[in-house]
Amino acid sequence: MGRFSFPMAPGRSEALGEIHARPFALVGQSRVIFQVAFLTDGGAAVDHAVLAELARGRGVAVPGRDTAHFAMAWGQGTLRWERHAEFSTYFWDAPAPVQFGGPVETHPFGDQFSPPGSMISGIRLEVRADSAETRAALESFDPTSLCLSEVKGGRATIVTDFRQDGDGLTRILVIDKGMTDAGRGAVVQRLLDIETYRTLAAMGLSLARSLSPEMRRIEDNLTKITQAMKNGARENADSLLAEITVLAAELEANAALSLFRFGASRAYYTIVRERIATLDETQQPGYETIGAFLEKRLAPAMRTCQSIEERQANLSRKLSRATTLLRSWIDVELERQNSALLGSMNRRVKLQLRMQQTVEGLSVAAISYYIVGLFGYLAKPLDALGLPVKAGTLSALFVPVAIGFTWMVVRSIRKRHDVEGDPETTKKA
Repeated sequence: MGRFSFPMAPGRSEALGEIHARPFALVGQSRVIFQVAFLTDGGAAVDHAVLAELARGRGVAVPGRDTAHFAMAWGQGTLRWERHAEFSTYFWDAPAPVQFGGPVETHPFGDQFSPPGSMISGIRLEVRADSAETRAALESFDPTSLCLSEVKGGRATIVTDFRQDGDGLTRILVIDKGMTDAGRGAVVQRLLDIETYRTLAAMGLSLARSLSPEMRRIEDNLTKITQAMKNGARENADSLLAEITVLAAELEANAALSLFRFGASRAYYTIVRERIATLDETQQPGYETIGAFLEKRLAPAMRTCQSIEERQANLSRKLSRATTLLRSWIDVELERQNSALLGSMNRRVKLQLRMQQTVEGLSVAAISYYIVGLFGYLAKPLDALGLPVKAGTLSALFVPVAIGFTWMVVRSIRKRHDVEGDPETTKKA
């Protein structure tokens, strides 16, 4: 056959490799498994530095910074590291101790281990063959929260009480009744995912509880403002608008803070439900399944987060409507003030026009007076010529002519200025 050397689409390698990114670890009989999940508070660089230190300590080549999955031999088991969006997990297995919950002397998470961030989940899971000693281990679980069910068609029994031991690890027991290594690995991975993601999903609840009093305060203040709007809102519109603006800024800051956390909680909760469904538990008489136990406790937490999100959205709409109403009143008040200002300006213009007309009349009289005076000086020499009309009579006869001429000149100048100041006339020109 010829080579299929075609140009590859961008992202094809990543898309093909994604389905093989998280293969189930093959888990043998009678094993103890530790998985610890850390929030990557310091970022991917810190997480990679911790992994690189572990690899160098075991004489293994340090993985690249873009690596999302890594595994290396450690003692009698394998240490597996995996990076997620906001956390990373460290998985290690070893032969199970003689007794359930017994000490494991050597593991990667001792004093030499430097965590990349704060621990969000810690699990100790033991896979043991079905025996009287294994059944006796059920007595070590808290009966008030004990969950026990069968999976894999009765080939395994899973037991947990979601309580933490002295090391802060959630204890889970898997009683093996004939599973294959791959089957044990699948059950183990699903149980680890359920415990890790249910803890991450519940992180939104603490944020919701912390935001609830703040939401209540904003709601109470908005109620006070809307009540104040019923009485004297026009007079106090500016101050009320300032108060609403502050409330809106606080609400948006809280919404931005909770946007990622609530969205992540919903996604994690969906993963938990998917893993529970994949387990396909069979309930045992007198015991509760893991799915039923978590549904009763996680569902209310998720509804609380959803309630806070809905309250934020509703409160945002209410603040927006109140702001719009106040701005409408402010705009009406500004229109009223502008109308009053325009009326005042109109009156001033009319007064200025009257004063201008008065000044024009006085200007005509004054200029005519000077013109008649100049004409009188010119007419005085005519008396020496013995003309029948005297200079005084000529000056008197010239007065109407001077006034008419002066008035026409002043009016012509005013009309020219009016034409130059008219935008419509200027546009036509």
